Amino acid sequence: MKSLFDNVSYNSSKLVTKTYSTSFSLATKMLYKSIRGDIYNIYGFVRFADEIVDSFHDYDKESLFNRFSDDLELALENKISLNPILNSFQHTFHKYSIDKSLVDAFMNSMRLDLHKTNYLTQDEFKDYIYGSADVVGLMCLKVFVNGNDKKYEELKETAMSLGSAFQKVNFLRDLKADFEGLDRTYFPNTDLKNLNESSKQNIIDDIEADFEKGLSGIKKLPIEAKFGVFMAYRYYSQLLKKLKKTPALKIKDSRIRVSNPKKIELLMRSYVKYQLNLL
Repeated sequence: MKSLFDNVSYNSSKLVTKTYSTSFSLATKMLYKSIRGDIYNIYGFVRFADEIVDSFHDYDKESLFNRFSDDLELALENKISLNPILNSFQHTFHKYSIDKSLVDAFMNSMRLDLHKTNYLTQDEFKDYIYGSADVVGLMCLKVFVNGNDKKYEELKETAMSLGSAFQKVNFLRDLKADFEGLDRTYFPNTDLKNLNESSKQNIIDDIEADFEKGLSGIKKLPIEAKFGVFMAYRYYSQLLKKLKKTPALKIKDSRIRVSNPKKIELLMRSYVKYQLNLL
């Protein structure tokens, strides 16, 4: 039965989320059950594309990515795929009428990671962030507003800002892995070999502005999504606080993390704020 295969596909996307990101998985669990599965489906898709370009160093990444891209197109066209991750994503894509241009922009940014190693201008950086993060936020927003086009347009800019903030925090946290392991430099006009406090602060100021705009949108989300997205916001805000307190040279030479006990504490504190309507 097709429904049995679909359930296997949805469970596969859920497993990918739980395996690759404990923080995102925890935040997703705070969403209403009615939309939780579709967020797993989106995450599974973007995670697999990202893994190809970031992790499969012993293989022909470009060939693998091209095959994944071709399979994606067929999945969206035929509304089925024997790749369970793409099968679950195409279900959510069609269910919420996600704009194909969002998917294309994401794949374009992932393709850049196959060869492009630095971003020299703000325009280049902004375009990459849009494709790698903003559009993921917009795909999730389609789920959060349950196809309400008016609500989607109202929250579109704030969802993009939140996606940008999350991605930039990841870049700042992963400076060592990106620079030394993948020879990538995302932040323009920044010498990562000699990262100083001034350069770090400029990056943090930019992220904090994105967070402020993103939070204004979280407050307007439907109840089904509000707490889960707020939880993700709280986690990344805490990570940014740790990065802010960490000397620039140490950021370049280590990977800052939020401990699991701290994540649980954030969950409890966030829940209190949510229940008291303090968002």
